[in-house]
Amino acid sequence: MEQMNFHKQKLYALIIAGVGVISCFLPWWSVSFGMFGGVSYNGMHDLGILSFLGFIGAGVVTFIGGDKTKPFAGQFKMIAAGCFAGAGLFALIQFLRASSGTSYGIWLAIIAGVAGGLVVYVLKPEQLDKKPPTP
Repeated sequence: MEQMNFHKQKLYALIIAGVGVISCFLPWWSVSFGMFGGVSYNGMHDLGILSFLGFIGAGVVTFIGGDKTKPFAGQFKMIAAGCFAGAGLFALIQFLRASSGTSYGIWLAIIAGVAGGLVVYVLKPEQLDKKPPTP
């Protein structure tokens, strides 16, 4: 990871944002019609588009947020955490609107939103840079 010139906090946030973007293209609802087949809808409908934009925003903030070798700080920390929280919140609202027949994409979007917010806002950079104790 040292060769990529990213701080671990920003690298993890970027990975989680990528997972969130991919989850918006996965099926969020599946409806089966028995032997007549079925249909599934991805997250690019209704509030899922806002969730997608939240994950994109979090990924963009990772790149434009000052020095990439330092952790999130100040305003960029708040913006990245807000993007993740908004994306997770819109996915959760979409889940609560139609909770029957949900598929794995919406669950992944909710988990990515919560995990991204935790990595950016709650997790301290010192916790990521643990060095083994000296004997």
